[in-house]
Amino acid sequence: MEGELPAAVERVPGLPAGGAGAHSPPALLPAEVLDLDGEDDDLEVFSKDASFTDMNSFSPMMLTSPLSMINHIKFEDEPDLKDLFIMVDDPESHVTTIETFITYRIVTKTSRGEFDSSEFEVRRRYQDFLWLKGRLEDAHPTLIIPPLPEKFIVKGMVERFNDDFIETRRKALHKFLNRIADHPTLTFNEDFKMFLTAQTGELSAHKKQGSGLLSKMGQTLRAVALSMRGVKNRPDEFMEMNDFIETFSQKINLIDKISQRIYKEGREYFDELKEYGPIHTLWSESEEDLADTLSGVARCIDRCGGATEKRLSGLSEALLPVVHEYVLYSEILMGVMKRRDQIQAELDSKVEALGYKKVETELLREEIGRLEDKVECANNALKADWERWKENMRNDIRSAFSDFAAQNVHYYEQCLATWEAFLTSQNDLHSKEPSEDTL
Repeated sequence: MEGELPAAVERVPGLPAGGAGAHSPPALLPAEVLDLDGEDDDLEVFSKDASFTDMNSFSPMMLTSPLSMINHIKFEDEPDLKDLFIMVDDPESHVTTIETFITYRIVTKTSRGEFDSSEFEVRRRYQDFLWLKGRLEDAHPTLIIPPLPEKFIVKGMVERFNDDFIETRRKALHKFLNRIADHPTLTFNEDFKMFLTAQTGELSAHKKQGSGLLSKMGQTLRAVALSMRGVKNRPDEFMEMNDFIETFSQKINLIDKISQRIYKEGREYFDELKEYGPIHTLWSESEEDLADTLSGVARCIDRCGGATEKRLSGLSEALLPVVHEYVLYSEILMGVMKRRDQIQAELDSKVEALGYKKVETELLREEIGRLEDKVECANNALKADWERWKENMRNDIRSAFSDFAAQNVHYYEQCLATWEAFLTSQNDLHSKEPSEDTL
């Protein structure tokens, strides 16, 4: 749709120009319940944290030369070299006569020889990311493609774009592209390269070169037929893999619900603390004998409220996104297993047909041979990617929970120290009172 209608472009209010150059205090997520909307690919209302601490690509303080970046930066996932750096920032709102949508700037820096330049800057909208994900799934049906964030609508806020949610979307899109860049196979995909480098018109032309609508419908109908047929003899290793995915899906969804409930209850507690402090301050003004004590209680409540706010920010920025990303991964894994089974089901149907046909058996045998190679490649790709994904998943979840546990320990120690200091001051005050009376 870009290029077809004149659009008024404005920078999203509340976000820093250029995105990467500004830092602001983390904002807590809104407490409203989120609904998913599967109809509009471009209704992008998502949450925000203006800091770029989540980015693993580059920052404004880094050297601009790709080679110098490679020489000076080391990454945990790839300890030796990284030659592709991607950053998503600077969301802009576009208004046309028929729609409003958000585009994001994508800056790519690389030293790879297959790229025409060392630096690229393009703008992409959400449906461009959907296109890329679909092309990667078509080209690599049994590789684990990173998930995209869902299309969110906040209740009561459909009429406008919300800065908080736009920023959460930006961070998720940033992670999506960097996970592809870090993947040993997907990173060299030609559609991925086109996505990073082509300007809007060139990308639109490239999209039209793909399969036509009738071809896609035929592939979909064929996939549905194979799915209904099912797989008779799925190898044991993939049976175990499927069992793992089902169990993982149940557990990660439960963890996601519990984490969201913890956050919701924490927000409610934080809102109550914000009321209690001023109440004790007002109370101290009407109780002369208890003024110092009540003022001290109010100060303790304020300090604990600040610590609670920081803890909730850590929860919403570190733990919740990681857990929810793996909820989406569980859906991706189910789709990968389904595509693997479809490939095997196609082979099984041809082998079965060979037993009934007495003509054209030579052509059928050739097709069976081709499908056997396809099944073997699909299985090998999935097995290799499966081990890589499991290792990343365990590292991500372990790190997220360890960091959150450390934040919780610090939070409770901070609150405990605040109240202990208050009690000590009160005990000292009361211990002096008898001696003053005797005097």
